[in-house]
Order: sequence, then structure tokens, then C-alpha cells
Amino acid sequence: MASAENLGWFGLGSMGLGMALNLQKHLISKGLPPLHYSNRTLSRGVPLVEAGAIPEEEFKEVVQKSTIIFTMISDDQVLSNLVAQAVDSGISLEGKVWVDTSTVHPETCAACAEKLAQKGATFVASPVFGASPVAVAGKLIFSMAGPTSAIDRVRPYVIDVMGRSIINMGEDVRKSSLLKISGNIFVIGFQELIAEAHVFAEKTGLGTAQLEEFIGSMFGPVLESYSKRMTTGAYAPPLDTQPGFAVALASKDARHAVTIAEDSGTQLPTIETALKRMTAAREYAGESLDSASMYGIARMESGLPFWNEKSRQG
Repeated sequence: MASAENLGWFGLGSMGLGMALNLQKHLISKGLPPLHYSNRTLSRGVPLVEAGAIPEEEFKEVVQKSTIIFTMISDDQVLSNLVAQAVDSGISLEGKVWVDTSTVHPETCAACAEKLAQKGATFVASPVFGASPVAVAGKLIFSMAGPTSAIDRVRPYVIDVMGRSIINMGEDVRKSSLLKISGNIFVIGFQELIAEAHVFAEKTGLGTAQLEEFIGSMFGPVLESYSKRMTTGAYAPPLDTQPGFAVALASKDARHAVTIAEDSGTQLPTIETALKRMTAAREYAGESLDSASMYGIARMESGLPFWNEKSRQG
């Protein structure tokens, strides 16, 4: 029964906090046990405490007290370390379900699933589509792979709670990761093309305002939002403002895509260009950048400043 589940959470970044808060509000509204959570910086969870969630100093406490564990973390190594902690903790993992909502390499998913299975636990790979405002709104799309029985246990805590839909990718946990990385090929690739088009508009005298109006009218609000990350200066936000899609995370996802493509005998030249420009942007302007910061490097390559009139200036 869903009411018998005890839920845990680790990872309170720009995506994780909104997701966990929606989950905790759902649990309280249904009279279910509160969420137990942990995070590298526990103070990030103050809104969760205010909503009735229970903080845990150590991740192993979350593991011990939960039957379903959600993670939303930054990269493959963090996930692998968390799984190792759980497996080596001495805590019984029998019957537990681990749902990772991060974007990691397919083989990382497979390795985590194998390690947890050896201890009687089930791994569900479930990366999500949508930026942090979508997470806050509870409208994410979950790309979910794992045993059907585990997905059925998790579904009541996803649909109309954290997400609007689940794309069932079957039992091979690598498939959901592949879908998410494919999705990010579109996200990063569109941003790269829009960056090039804006620089073209600036250099030819067309103007970015007219180009952005065309993008919105022709291609809709999603691509228009990518354009606005550049024209509003959000590609290089103030140092005290969190970027929408941090360049470090976008670079990690782009590297995964390029590597998988190479291993599969194909190429992603647009993503390779975007990755090179994001890397150059990080070297030039630091880590407080959005994925759209490839725009700054495209500007520099054409003789324009990295910063535009609405971005920060250093």
C-alpha cells in the first residue's frame, strides 16, 4: 500500500528543492509519513522543515528510515558515492526502491542498479525534463526505467505531485538516461544555434530584438526562452543569482552525449561546438554562468565583448 511507504530524499539543488517540497506537501496533504531528507548543505532544507519534513545529518539515516529513496544530484560520481555508502553501511536494503532523478551516464545507471540488486534493492533511473521553475510548478516529465513493480510503487508520488507525466522506458535503466541525454542534445543544440543566430544578427545590423520576435512567433515559447537567456543577459547572471541551467551541468551532459555518440560510431558536431564554447566561457568568466554562455564566446569569436549590455560585466 502506498500509505505504508516512508520516503527519503537527497539533493537540494535548484531542481531538487522544488521537487522535494512538492513531495512533502503531498505527503502532508494525504496524512502520510513526512519526508526524511539530507543534503551536503543541510540548511538548504529550511523550506522543507517549515513544511514538516525531517532533516537527517547523515545520508545513511535517510536510507535506514526510507522504503523509497529519491536522489537529485549533480554528477555521476556523487551518485556512485551515495550508492556505495548505502551498500557499505550495513543497513538492510532489502525491498527498498532507489529513484535517481539526475542526469547521469547510462552505464552509471547500470552499475548502480547492479550494486543495489546485490543487496535486494531496486534501482529506478528517472531523469526529468524541465527547468527549475517547472520543478517548482510540479510539471516535470519523468523518463523512468526499471522493474514495473518498482515504477508502480513510485508512480503515486510522481504524477500530479512532482510531474505531469511518466515516459516508461522499460526495464533497462540505461534507456531512460539515453532519452534524457538525447533531450539535452536538443536543449544545448538549440541554444548553440540561437547564439550563432544572435551574433549573426548583431554583426549584420539586423538586430536581436527583431530576431527574437521571429523566434517566438515561428518556434514558440521554449526557443524564445532560450533566446531571452542571451538577450536579457541571463547567460551571465549577477554573481549572487543562480543560473537557470548551470554551465557545469550542461557541460557534463554535453560530454556524455559526445562520448556516447563516439562510442556508437556517430558524431554530434553542433554539441561538440557548444561544449568547446561552454568550456571556454568557464575559463573566461568562471562557473557562475548559464548553459547559454556559449553565446558570450560566440560573441568574442566575432570581435564582440563576452558581456552584453544586460549581463554582468565581469
